Amino acid sequence: MTKYAYRDLHPTTEAQDLFCRWIKHLDEEFGRHKEPRLRAELVRDSLHQIYLGRPHRARVATTLTSELAGGVLEFSLDPLNATLEPEYYGDVDAERYAERKPLIWFWQMFDRSPLGLNHWLGFRFRRMLGRHIFKHLGKNVKIFHGVEFSYGYNLTIEDDCTIHKFAMLDDRGELILRKGTSVSDYAAVFSHRHDVVDGLDVENRATEIGPRARLTYHSSVMAGVRINEDAMLGAMGLATKEMPAHSIWGGVPAREIRKKS
Repeated sequence: MTKYAYRDLHPTTEAQDLFCRWIKHLDEEFGRHKEPRLRAELVRDSLHQIYLGRPHRARVATTLTSELAGGVLEFSLDPLNATLEPEYYGDVDAERYAERKPLIWFWQMFDRSPLGLNHWLGFRFRRMLGRHIFKHLGKNVKIFHGVEFSYGYNLTIEDDCTIHKFAMLDDRGELILRKGTSVSDYAAVFSHRHDVVDGLDVENRATEIGPRARLTYHSSVMAGVRINEDAMLGAMGLATKEMPAHSIWGGVPAREIRKKS
């Protein structure tokens, strides 16, 4: 097989300058303001421009029946008017999540806008937000569109990791992706489990992947499982127990297929 290195692509100089200025401005503002209300205002104002092409206006039209849907959209662009699934979980640290919620809403709404499909911009935008959301985000991390996570504050992503589109990183318990790990499209990594009889009985378990591990297309890792260095979980595989270093596993439940040479 032939190796193909990733190409180095860039937008126009004018666009690149504008993209970087916007991200730098947001980074500085989120670093300066950690109070949820202020962060929500920053996110609301940005989303109004992204989705509606104009700054936020003080009054939303709510009286005319013909403008009800538009009013719903405008209100929904404000994180304070949205509820997200993790907020309902009984084990959420409400204070820590509230600080991050506007940024998580921004992440999700950015990805659902036309901007989210611009990879050059998206990689940099998500890295910026991730530094304010996650427990730790390393250098040279690439996160594609549609990636979701639970709380953010229990998630560690080390240097040189790549998270492909629509992956799910469940960090209700602690979740660590070690250096150089790759998570493919639609893969899911869990750090909590439900009792088989009582679904409200939840146990959080630390889950650790890597370094340099590969979780391939549509694979899943159950809570508390350790995927060791350079191990690979094959497409559709379900890891229910520890995978040794330099091994390849596949199947449901996953079993060792062979060792890497």
